[in-house]
Amino acid sequence: MIINQIIGNLSENPTGKTIDYLDLEWFETTKRIQRKKTRQGIDVAIKFLREGQRLREGDILFEDAEKIIVINVLETEAIVMSPTSLLEMGTVCYEIGNKHVPLFIQNDQVLLPFEMPMFRWLEASGFKPEKQSVKLLNLLKSNVEPHGHGSLGSTIFTKILKMAAPKDE
Repeated sequence: MIINQIIGNLSENPTGKTIDYLDLEWFETTKRIQRKKTRQGIDVAIKFLREGQRLREGDILFEDAEKIIVINVLETEAIVMSPTSLLEMGTVCYEIGNKHVPLFIQNDQVLLPFEMPMFRWLEASGFKPEKQSVKLLNLLKSNVEPHGHGSLGSTIFTKILKMAAPKDE
């Protein structure tokens, strides 16, 4: 089955039909082309033609007389922070964004995918990060794609930091 567009969202169009979920990791929601299987084993090929299309929790990809196929974003380990002021919110978002890490804002909290070096850096900078298992749903839009400075610098740096991190976590 080839999917070229989203036909609605479960939150806007509740239904009594059988729901077959297509489970995606948070980072798969921005991919234009991918092939996955639903929980009931239906092979789905997503091929969005337009740039910038993003899959969201509850998006309906297919519907017939008996069932619908709906996006389910899986929970993942994340760094969660609850800023106590607008200044703290701006500062933490600026510092995280300056490192070109995907950033999510949900329920007045700042979230980002869990990385131990980032967690430790945030602690050392005086923030109060928490490690939680959550659905990362509200990716902040950016006019710049995530990237590193230099050809290999950020990739090698990240690998070195991960190797240096204790194995107990």
